[in-house]
Amino acid sequence: MVTSINRTPVDITAISHSETPGSARAVNGNLGVNLLSLPPTALFGTDGIRGEVGELLNAPLALHIGFWAGVVLQNHSHQTGPVILGQDSRNSSDMLAMALSAGLTAAGVEVWYLGLCPTPTVAYLTSMTEAIGGVMISASHNPPEDNGIKIFNGNGSKLSPILQREIEGGLRGQTVTGIVGNCGRHYSRRELVNDYSATLKQSLQKVENLQGLKVVLDLAWGAAVGLAPKIFTDMGAEVICLHNQADGDRINVNCGSTHLATLQATVQEHNADIGFAFDGDADRVLAVDHTGREVDGDYILYLWGKHLQQQQQLPDNLIVSTVMANLGFERAWEQQGGKLIRTAVGDQYVQAEMVRTGGMLGGEQSGHILCRHYALTGDGLLTALHIAALVKESGVSLSEMLDQSFTTYPQLLRNVRVIDRDRRLNWQDCQPLQTAIAQAQASMGDAGRILVRASGTEPVIRVMVEAANAELANHWTNELVSQVQQHIAN
Repeated sequence: MVTSINRTPVDITAISHSETPGSARAVNGNLGVNLLSLPPTALFGTDGIRGEVGELLNAPLALHIGFWAGVVLQNHSHQTGPVILGQDSRNSSDMLAMALSAGLTAAGVEVWYLGLCPTPTVAYLTSMTEAIGGVMISASHNPPEDNGIKIFNGNGSKLSPILQREIEGGLRGQTVTGIVGNCGRHYSRRELVNDYSATLKQSLQKVENLQGLKVVLDLAWGAAVGLAPKIFTDMGAEVICLHNQADGDRINVNCGSTHLATLQATVQEHNADIGFAFDGDADRVLAVDHTGREVDGDYILYLWGKHLQQQQQLPDNLIVSTVMANLGFERAWEQQGGKLIRTAVGDQYVQAEMVRTGGMLGGEQSGHILCRHYALTGDGLLTALHIAALVKESGVSLSEMLDQSFTTYPQLLRNVRVIDRDRRLNWQDCQPLQTAIAQAQASMGDAGRILVRASGTEPVIRVMVEAANAELANHWTNELVSQVQQHIAN
């Protein structure tokens, strides 16, 4: 594939606008916008800014995002401090990291560069240091040609929509004001990753080690390759690794949390106790038991929630998940005396609802799991360690634990590729699709659910149908996918 790169030169003088007396410079939203070709719709999706490199993401845009992120983070911080910057293994991540650092330092911000690391590493270190924010360069589970920019505030949480809009306002030449001091400095701070690693091991308070467990780890050629094997080995587990080199050409390709087949086969081949598959930036994880059975986020939430419930560490027996959570999980959790609150898809929405309600455990079926006893954001390594510890402490296999949990309702999820961004985001305006959805809902009644939505991270519309009857789920999935393909995708 030949990618057309935007080679518009960057006018750095645009970032040093009207000088004020002394070392500070006043800036506003009229800086260099003509250099950028921005889509008319919002840049920020459900997990930062994400897109194909050379189409949406390029060095000029990253430089300006870095600059305006630096301005906005300084405007809303009550202290001065650095911004922590990390990246995954994609070939484009080095380029974007350097451009973002140039923009941040042009805004007067000091940059602490971690290099290759999981997304939760950036979030954790941002929350535990004097940093005013953090930036992670990753497209998570997306293919190698994509990349993304995730921004965190000073407490390690995903940046609020209000601050996202302020950054985007600066990019679009809208009124954003601030005072920028002298240029910041860029420092390599790789040693800080060790602090994150130590915290993960310390979080296993009641399990001294994982000795006796044979664990297979699929690192997806991504951000966890340098950390996960060492942490599990240090904890005493016997570790078998798959896709455990940093490879930007192969990140997420037929491996990791979106492709479990190799992990399932390897677990069975080596008679391992459990397997874990991470995505490219290791903020999500899925598991498999010794038979190769998939353990998605619903099962992880149920098992971890039941454990916390028994330890009286789950306020109101509450779990926060999304509209994708399976009905079988919800009804089984209610039978345990628990309560499930659903949010829109996206771990930022789960996190916001947990903060609002005081919930301590939440996550997504896809493997983003948040446990506020230990972290503010989804953390695949943390989740994997705790599920492994749960198996070790229980004395029974993960398979036995699953057998005693719940049975999922048949749930079909189909992705329909829709390149036209406007048609994708405005899919609700398609009357034939809305009519078909209404017919499906009336047909299934309380025996099923329908969810149609535009992905916030990929150019697809997702169609999910869940029903007590597999034949019914299959029928309505095919019907709705047909409507999307006919009226929106073409």
